Amino acid sequence: MATFLVLLRRSGPRWDPARPMQEQSDWPAHAAFMDELVAAGFVILGGPLADEHRVVLVVDAESEDLVRATLARDPWSETHLRVDSVEPWTIRLDGRRA
Repeated sequence: MATFLVLLRRSGPRWDPARPMQEQSDWPAHAAFMDELVAAGFVILGGPLADEHRVVLVVDAESEDLVRATLARDPWSETHLRVDSVEPWTIRLDGRRA
């Protein structure tokens, strides 16, 4: 069974609710950082929820501390996005393997 960490991030003080995600300040730097995490295999799945004020990430990391330390390097850390919660998630059902 695979175990991942599920992370919920919430919009921070510099998030402009009048603008879509791709038009937020520092978007290119944030997008490049996140693309690097995907390429490295750290982020498995990720994206905004419907309200675009919350983002869910599924990460492959050994600890919550590692997740927090890694995301602290994000150009949007604590400005546009804040970590709301980090929870372990054990995958018991996976229809992609069928």
